[in-house]
Amino acid sequence: MKIKKGGVYFMKLSSVVKLSTVGLSSALLLAACGNSSQESKSKTIQWQESANLPTLDVSKATDHVSAETLSNSNEGLLNSAKDSKVAPGVAESYKVSKDGKTYTFNLRHSKWSDGKPVTAKDFVYGWQRSVAPKTASQYSYLFDHVKNATEISQNKAPVSSLGVKADGDYKLVVTLSKPQSYFKYLVTMTPFFPQSESAVKKFGSAYGTNSSSMIYNGPFKVTGWTGTNDSWTLTRNKEYWNNKATKIDGVKFNVQKTPSTALNEYQSGKLDAIKLVGAQQVGQYKNSKEFHNEKTASTFYLELNQKKDPAFRNVNIRKALSLAINRQQFTKNTLGDGSLPAVGYVSPGLASLKGKDFTNDAYVKSGVDYNMAEAKKLWAKGLKEVGKKNLNVSLLSDDTAAGKNTTEYLQTQFEQLPGLKVTNQNLPFKSRLSRSQNGQFDMVVSAWNGDFPDPITFLTLFTSDNSYNNGKWKNAEYDKLVQNAEGQDANNTDKRWNDMVQAEKTLMNDQGIIPIYHQAQPYAINSRVQGVQFYPTGSGLDFRNASVK
Repeated sequence: MKIKKGGVYFMKLSSVVKLSTVGLSSALLLAACGNSSQESKSKTIQWQESANLPTLDVSKATDHVSAETLSNSNEGLLNSAKDSKVAPGVAESYKVSKDGKTYTFNLRHSKWSDGKPVTAKDFVYGWQRSVAPKTASQYSYLFDHVKNATEISQNKAPVSSLGVKADGDYKLVVTLSKPQSYFKYLVTMTPFFPQSESAVKKFGSAYGTNSSSMIYNGPFKVTGWTGTNDSWTLTRNKEYWNNKATKIDGVKFNVQKTPSTALNEYQSGKLDAIKLVGAQQVGQYKNSKEFHNEKTASTFYLELNQKKDPAFRNVNIRKALSLAINRQQFTKNTLGDGSLPAVGYVSPGLASLKGKDFTNDAYVKSGVDYNMAEAKKLWAKGLKEVGKKNLNVSLLSDDTAAGKNTTEYLQTQFEQLPGLKVTNQNLPFKSRLSRSQNGQFDMVVSAWNGDFPDPITFLTLFTSDNSYNNGKWKNAEYDKLVQNAEGQDANNTDKRWNDMVQAEKTLMNDQGIIPIYHQAQPYAINSRVQGVQFYPTGSGLDFRNASVK
């Protein structure tokens, strides 16, 4: 990583990496465009959210809503920053051993929202809890390079053997089983956050299920969330170590799933920021200074439940479904928000090598092409191979406007395949997520936003034993390629890149999943709001430097 003023200083691996406090530059310096907010005198930002908050348990959070909330109300060793860099969090400085296996983090003196100190022991406990099999964290695989994490996940070693220890109250030592070039990004993520053992024990089964059953160490704390309601607030945390830099009183998230209602509330000043949905809304604000089209490293794709329905184990049936989707037509005419037709699974712009984007190297035309005539041929062939004349399946997605538009479009396209009947199921985000994770679906529209700027953040999801592999697609060659990228080739840039390229090609050639589109996220944001930082990977939103006029 290059040295950047005010950013992260990387020297030789054996030397100290010095982190100075970063003032994240404003990503939103928007001029007025006629929207007068009723909250103009308030220092609380009214922000639209399109889905409910599932959890505040940092070990169990897997979705973008939880990540956005938790990354602003809690803090790990490091924080995400602009241009794929990291910024100081609880750690003031850190050093990496010459062999890349030992990280030593020097912690600042910070506090929990209850006034108690955040210590290295809180990180040890938090990491152990995220890895412990009884926690059932879907993100536990992210710890696989930490010494003994894999053995712990398989119940072959005690949680206490995890390669993380406290050297006093303010020094944390992490031992990896093998080098991991992107480890600095991982420690910005929620499962790597510190956790107070006393708080977990105090709240018991209620921990993280409502805003009162949680403590916080970030710039804000969460208030007003019962666990089921449609709004919650990030309230300024006066115990935060850098509270003096916080410029707003908080952010109130308001769930509004109906785009027309959200637009009315924005125009009447009840909301300061909304997500624009569809060509009409985007067109209305496209030339406005309030318009902000945010890039995201995300891909929406279709998973087919191969465990539940044997027909989906047939590669010709999977390929037929993919070929039946006109992605260009869908993104342009149905979504109309700047989202792009999928060119593969890994999002474009996420990573490049020698000036070439990963998606160019890994592109498989047949995996994302549209050809209804060929789709019908493969469909007929596939049905014959599985001994069926027709297929009745359900298609699961969220109950958001985009979710409904997606299922309606796919239903229309898929039912052009003779003998296929599709029933749409659009459920609240939390319910859809639960059904996806529990395998209670035939086909489900899933989405993944990269956690950090490396293709492996996408590719690990579809190894045979990954908890996010909801469709249970399995391929030994794919598993081996990902394993090589994470293991024997980890320190060889070219070989590792080739491993990942071949893994993507294997996934697409076998149509293990069906990519649909790469999401763009257009917003309308009131001109009084400034300094909100967006990131294409990770949590997405950062209100640390936000201000209001």
